[in-house]
Amino acid sequence: MRIVECVPNISEGRRREVIDAVVAAATQVAGVTVLNVDPGEETNRTVITFVGEPEAVLEGAFQLAEKAYQLIDMRTHRGAHPRMGAVDVVPFVPIAGVTMDDCVDLARRLGQRLGEELKVPVYLYEFAATSPERRNLADIRAGEYEGLAAKLEDPAWRPDFGPAAFRPDTGATVVGARKFLIAYNINLNTTDRRLANRVAFDVREKGRKKKDEHGNVVLDERGEPVWEPGLLKSVKAVGWFIPEFGCAQVSMNLTDLDQTPLHIAFDTCEERARERGLRVTGSELVGLVPRSALLEAGRHYLRRMGRSAGVPERVILDTAVRTLGLGEVKPFDLAERVIEYRLRPPAKLASMSLAAFADELSTDSPAPGGGSVAALAAALGAALAAMVSNLSHGKKGFEEQGESLERIGERGQALKDELLGAVDADTAAFDCLLEAMRLPKKTAEEQQARARAVVDATVGAIEVPLGVLERCPEVIELCREVARLGLPASLSDAGVGVQMARAGAAGAYQNVCINLPGLEDAGRAAALLARADAAWQRVLALHAEAEAEILGGLRQAAGAKK
Repeated sequence: MRIVECVPNISEGRRREVIDAVVAAATQVAGVTVLNVDPGEETNRTVITFVGEPEAVLEGAFQLAEKAYQLIDMRTHRGAHPRMGAVDVVPFVPIAGVTMDDCVDLARRLGQRLGEELKVPVYLYEFAATSPERRNLADIRAGEYEGLAAKLEDPAWRPDFGPAAFRPDTGATVVGARKFLIAYNINLNTTDRRLANRVAFDVREKGRKKKDEHGNVVLDERGEPVWEPGLLKSVKAVGWFIPEFGCAQVSMNLTDLDQTPLHIAFDTCEERARERGLRVTGSELVGLVPRSALLEAGRHYLRRMGRSAGVPERVILDTAVRTLGLGEVKPFDLAERVIEYRLRPPAKLASMSLAAFADELSTDSPAPGGGSVAALAAALGAALAAMVSNLSHGKKGFEEQGESLERIGERGQALKDELLGAVDADTAAFDCLLEAMRLPKKTAEEQQARARAVVDATVGAIEVPLGVLERCPEVIELCREVARLGLPASLSDAGVGVQMARAGAAGAYQNVCINLPGLEDAGRAAALLARADAAWQRVLALHAEAEAEILGGLRQAAGAKK
């Protein structure tokens, strides 16, 4: 899928009926999925997050903006957050299968429509900006709504689209394309906005105006203020007080997670707050967050504790949530707040209990069947590799192996999750093949459509077990390596992991072979079989070596015991 995220910020956070109507305008567009609606009463602002295919997202953004202009009058708007329009900012963000250039195109097309069809002044920012001076959102928004009339009279600030005339009802809208931005607030044990501002000025990239010993702002040779840069790159920050939470916050936008990850922002604020006699009590994420940001934070804190990061994903994420205090001011539900979790299909089989899966497997339904069982067997092999690495990591006498053990654990967990995904994917592929074969074939057109669907579904039914098969050599290698490095008492666990990977590979190989005759394209079938043969031969060779090593070690230990 080609997925674009759009995150409109509207200048209304108090009237629920208005917020609902604006959101509904976007959701009426087919293909738009709203992920989060986050209103703020004190800021009088709502952050709306939705995703979909590029064209659907573009139309959803236009419909949302049109409805917001109708229902929000900037002449009566008051709120704590900087703003210049009823629809203040509309960024497009590439998520999957799209480039930043694709999002720039969407931003410019939306800006043109808003300007020409709805007669609203529009500025472009970030990657869609038409000049370097307009790249930064804060520079465009300087002066806010109250200074917009004067700004529009300045030729240097002529809008990119729409009239260069002040519209008091709508204000102006800023549209852009950007990297994933995290709106992130750090909670402090104070209600004093000024103290929060001091921490914000310490950490934000822009920093603060330099002052002399008398407290006067230092000016350069042109009479402009001299700025002392802050500690963190790609961070915008300000301090404010939120009555509904009963605390002051350092409110940040993290505009490039490669420059400043979530945990670095938190730790730096914690250090600066402590130096100022304050304490960080937790933090708040506004809107949704990519899974990678929380995983990186969780791994950081686990390693700081001296623990391995080669643990299940839920443990890493739970560590991040607890350490960052993300549930302090409002509940934080990973299933609702992590983008990938909101978009992924339910794992019906992988989420079953062992008994329920075995019961389902034993019925007269053809799926789940051997393909799903093969994927599960391989997943259990990967899980055993991770288990032995975690049992050994941090133990006395294994300090030198710590880095290697953690690497094995992390890779084992990743393979385990991929292979568990194949448990459901194999059954889904089989169901797709059955559906394709049931398609009508009365007319020539129907016959052609059915033939194409059957080919696509057959390839899918081959690719899933082939993917399982091609992962099994690495599972065996991980088990073999951890058998050498890990606790001798866990040698049999690594050995069972090798056997499970071999069994999973054998089952997957058979599922590839049984589906290949349904593929009439002989060349394509031969290429897929060649891939399967190569992986299977690799499995057989590695299995023989690993089994000899591990069984030899176990037999030697058993003999020594006698």
